[in-house]
Amino acid sequence: MAGAILIIDDDPVQRRLLEAAVTKFGHAALVTDGGEAGLAAMDGPGARDISVVILDLAMPGLDGIGVLKAMRARDIRIPVIVQTAQGGIETVVSAMRHGAFDFVVKPASPERLQAAISAALKVEAVEGEMKRSARRPGKVLTFKDLSTRSPAMERVIRLGQKAAASNIPILIEGESGVGKEMVARAIQGCGERRAKPFVTVNCGAIPDNLVESILFGHEKGSFTGATEKHTGKFVEAHSGTLFLDEIGDLPLDVQVKLLRAVQEGEVDPVGGRAAVRVDIRLISATHRDLLQLVKDGAFREDLFYRLNVYPIFVPPLRERRVDIPGLVAQFMERMAPDDPRRRLKGISDAALAMLCAYDWPGNIRQLENAVFRASVLAEGDVLTVEEFPQIRAQVEGTVDLTRVAPEQPAIALDVPAAAAGNEPAAPPARARKGFGMLEALDERGNVRSLAAVELEMIKLAIDHYNGQMSEVARRLGIGRSTLYRKLKEYGIDPESGRLDRLAS
Repeated sequence: MAGAILIIDDDPVQRRLLEAAVTKFGHAALVTDGGEAGLAAMDGPGARDISVVILDLAMPGLDGIGVLKAMRARDIRIPVIVQTAQGGIETVVSAMRHGAFDFVVKPASPERLQAAISAALKVEAVEGEMKRSARRPGKVLTFKDLSTRSPAMERVIRLGQKAAASNIPILIEGESGVGKEMVARAIQGCGERRAKPFVTVNCGAIPDNLVESILFGHEKGSFTGATEKHTGKFVEAHSGTLFLDEIGDLPLDVQVKLLRAVQEGEVDPVGGRAAVRVDIRLISATHRDLLQLVKDGAFREDLFYRLNVYPIFVPPLRERRVDIPGLVAQFMERMAPDDPRRRLKGISDAALAMLCAYDWPGNIRQLENAVFRASVLAEGDVLTVEEFPQIRAQVEGTVDLTRVAPEQPAIALDVPAAAAGNEPAAPPARARKGFGMLEALDERGNVRSLAAVELEMIKLAIDHYNGQMSEVARRLGIGRSTLYRKLKEYGIDPESGRLDRLAS
């Protein structure tokens, strides 16, 4: 029998109905009466037995969206099925953006609920196997393993390659999910410490009262609960690399000790009598604006300048959409060995165009999860738009999915993913005709006029930046007055904004 189903609902009647249904399906049920109690269950000793969460969105106190946010902050990756009395698209989109796996509308039929649970359990099982496989020893990651066709990412690779040749502290900045840890691992993999430990610490996921102990270690009996000696992450990373993710979340008192550790090369374990010398390569990462935190008094200025010796900014996926086809192929290839029948042949043009049109607020991590779940749940041998219902709901109206042939695969699994060196293989020709690309030739094969291309580019930019004319002008490299003049020349109303209103 699969793990337990955690039910989080403040309505006692609904809890009893769900518990009866889950039990009838052959699963163990764990019932809680609100968001706080549900989170406590996921943090408790029985958390490993929970395979799926059924979560009510409308609850007093900590509501469903609050629970989803807390799960993401604590890196709890249990599939969540949200239930709501209102099936509006805005409600569904909000839940999906915060990490929900599926949704059901009250009162959900037993068949719909059972199908959602079965799909979530299927994903959870495959995800668990992939995590176990990922923990097995593998080759060292280098910059040759990072696929890109984006000039911005190529600059990241060049900076990383230069950084690998030295031992200076590095600060990697970028939104959550852009691959900051991958860049850090590639830096170590290209340097002299490639065969040494690579220790990661998510500073934002550690309780404030344990940060010092986890980073610097503690002696047995140094505080209540310290029943054994703990060496700490700095000592674990000795001779190798220490990667401090979300460095901006460190408490101020710990920042003082971190500064000393970086400057002096030694740490003071909690309750210890003597400092411990360490030799580490320090790489920090953050999605926050550290300079602003310094101005706000939430981050030490001296520590900021000590960490910010060699900054590297990793751009969000929406600013390098050209990488999406190669990443999709890479993720599908990674999934293929886990499917004994290897039934997936590829992804359709329409689905790829849709993925290229989406903004991906969760960046590469969100794209990987979307492809992973679509691959697990697909009924056919080609991924189509039907396998990405949440993405489709948000993209419709932005890209015309009827202009491409959905029945043909745009990327086939036997086509190598672009993952070799700085000049990866180009995606198939039809994959390059997706959203964000301009046609150079007209229907007769002649080169289009500059005016026609310029008009199309302006339309695309206005749509892409949601009618924010200052941003449109900045991205196009022209002044705002020039932009308005061109709009007037083409007979476009600046107030209309969206691409569907600008269509000729």
